[in-house]
Amino acid sequence: MALRLEDKKALVAEVNEVASKALSAVVAEYRGLSAGEMDELRKNAREGGSYLRVVKNTLAKRALSGTEFECLNDTLVGPLVLGFSLEDPGAAARVIKDFSKGHDKLKVTAVSVGGQSLPASDLARLADLPTREQALGMLLGVMQAPIAKFVRTLAEPQAKLVRTIAAVRDAKQAA
Repeated sequence: MALRLEDKKALVAEVNEVASKALSAVVAEYRGLSAGEMDELRKNAREGGSYLRVVKNTLAKRALSGTEFECLNDTLVGPLVLGFSLEDPGAAARVIKDFSKGHDKLKVTAVSVGGQSLPASDLARLADLPTREQALGMLLGVMQAPIAKFVRTLAEPQAKLVRTIAAVRDAKQAA
């Protein structure tokens, strides 16, 4: 069913608003996927914290103009689904990557991060980025490591003395 002009304007405004807030974008061709598979993909995207939308290419080009994802305009050819990561830069890439493992017909055509259009082969790199919680955990581990090593260094002389006394005790008991 064809969209009315008001619906097209609303769609362009919605996608433009999401694109202006998004951290990364993934463009994938969905040719050959059934409606049920597309529903499953949309459900996975909602659960994964990303925005997924099928948009006509001309409307997508208008929606992406003025955003950092304008570099994707050249890749908008064929039936495409746009995925935007809103909270975590790798969220949409993870959803698309996980879904494409079981569905060969979903093919990534482009990825964009930070205003740069990347080839589809960089999807795995983007999907492997840690989530916010994982990154904070890694940062905490890095910050905690010097303090923990310092505490172990301070405690080592006393521990060595206790081990030496225990060894002398064991030697006297054995004799």
